[in-house]
Amino acid sequence: MIYDLLLSGANVIDPSQGINAIKDVALSDRIIAAVEDKIDPNQARQRIDLNGRILTPGWVDIHAHVYAGATTWGIKADAHCLATGVTTIVDAGSPGWATFIGFKEFIADPARTQTLAFVHISGIGLAYGPIGEMEDLRYGDPERTACVIQNWSDICVGVKVRQAQFQVGSNGIEPLILANRSAELVGVPVMVHIGAGVPLPDVLNQMRNGDIVTHCYQGHGDLVTDQDDKVLPEVWEAQKRGVLFDVGHGGGSFNFEVARNSLANGFCADVISTDIHANSVHRTVNSLADAGSKLMSLGLSLTEVVERTTTAAATAIGREKEIGTLRLGTVADLAAFEITEGEFVYYDCHRQENQGTQKIEPVLTVRAGTPYRPEDVHEELMETLRRAKEMSALSGRNFEHFGWSPDTGGRPR
Repeated sequence: MIYDLLLSGANVIDPSQGINAIKDVALSDRIIAAVEDKIDPNQARQRIDLNGRILTPGWVDIHAHVYAGATTWGIKADAHCLATGVTTIVDAGSPGWATFIGFKEFIADPARTQTLAFVHISGIGLAYGPIGEMEDLRYGDPERTACVIQNWSDICVGVKVRQAQFQVGSNGIEPLILANRSAELVGVPVMVHIGAGVPLPDVLNQMRNGDIVTHCYQGHGDLVTDQDDKVLPEVWEAQKRGVLFDVGHGGGSFNFEVARNSLANGFCADVISTDIHANSVHRTVNSLADAGSKLMSLGLSLTEVVERTTTAAATAIGREKEIGTLRLGTVADLAAFEITEGEFVYYDCHRQENQGTQKIEPVLTVRAGTPYRPEDVHEELMETLRRAKEMSALSGRNFEHFGWSPDTGGRPR
């Protein structure tokens, strides 16, 4: 048999199959065709030598905001993913039912990266960040949301709701109740953003097996830990009944102290994600590999990080038979990394430091059989970051970024 592409000599880590060994991986017709100790390079049209590198299933980022041009924080993430080992990215609630068609036609369909979505219970999604999208419960529509998820189930993986006071005002857990109603109509999970102002036990008590808490290591209030730095009993109870906990790093939702105390208690996030968006990509977390490196600095092993960015992430969105694995016959999504040894300083969202001795550095992304090196998409990535900085400046009212000031009567300085 002649393969399209042979990836040879890497240390292959695939938690879905318990593989952690030097292997060759061959691809044909956009699928995984062989995983063996040694494959004759003469059997492949193209060969990439990955000796000394780590090769894994393509990474799955289940929390990002990629509805660029139509939401406050959305970025054009395609090149970013292909430069950093991410082959599936999931937008966490940027589109609501009223804006989903635009997301599908202008973001998901043209993307090289597989682009999926949690649909927000608020019909407007995250179109306008400065005002909470569920301060007015009239925006919540379980039936319309469920209809969109059912009709476009190839893209939609669940319902999203943000449950901090800034997003819900005085409505408490009512938005989550609406989200649950929608999810139950079509049998999908709910991803719940947690934060200050709505008691976490109240939120967790509404969550079901398979639902996802995101921002589990946030440090703004209503934390997973109590005043004595112990994990809340309600957190343990939720995890025991099958509620999943996701890092969701973001621009303000990752705190080293909370993460460190949680891990000391034996509580570890089930999934690692970035919550990458216009305000975070150039300030607090630049990639899923960056988020994984921070977790390694806290004591997770490389294998544990890979599991939480592949197998566990794919399982959380119900796609474990399709992605996050190197099983024969599955789509040829892979990621290769160098593990650099040294002294590294990592920062959380509060500028707290943590020292690390390893850094995960992406060197190759293979999406549906097509290989991409970071340099292949460099110019596109730079444009993504430029536009993200523009949107970050605008959302932060940093008008000087544009050479404009309201103090001068709207005239350029």
